[in-house]
Amino acid sequence: MRFQGTCYRAHDPRWAFKPISGDGAAIRGARFNPKGTPALYLALDPVTAIKEASQGFAHKIEPCVLCSYDVDCDHIVDLRTAEHRAEQHVPFEDMACAWFTVLADGKEPPTWQIARRLLSDGCAGILVPSFAPGATEADHNLVLWTWSEGPPHQVAVFDPSGKLPKDQLSWK
Repeated sequence: MRFQGTCYRAHDPRWAFKPISGDGAAIRGARFNPKGTPALYLALDPVTAIKEASQGFAHKIEPCVLCSYDVDCDHIVDLRTAEHRAEQHVPFEDMACAWFTVLADGKEPPTWQIARRLLSDGCAGILVPSFAPGATEADHNLVLWTWSEGPPHQVAVFDPSGKLPKDQLSWK
């Protein structure tokens, strides 16, 4: 499917100069990307972006930079409904697994297996429920493994005034 819309992400200010890099996710891996695989995690609304960044500590939010993104990306798989997950042979339990605990136990999380399979099928990303603490059924994310400045996987951070820093020394 093709996803067109506005997405959001809350960044650590130290890394806000690279709002579409995906490098941080590649270093350690995350829920839907194995180590070494860059990924861009975006929320479909600003509140979900804050929930994702705060990970359940909403009363103590670290300073962050909230950015919006214009996305026009093809080859997206929607895993938000039971029907769509069944079409892709993706059990909800695998998506919702305690991926970090599985990894700490020396095993590969099922979510990494899902990502590898979909990537090998030519998928650029997935629409998924948010698994952040406090997330509701209305909270969803777009996880991209393939994106660029142009079609068919176009992602652009919205910064018409050029306020985002150019490097880590840009903050005054």
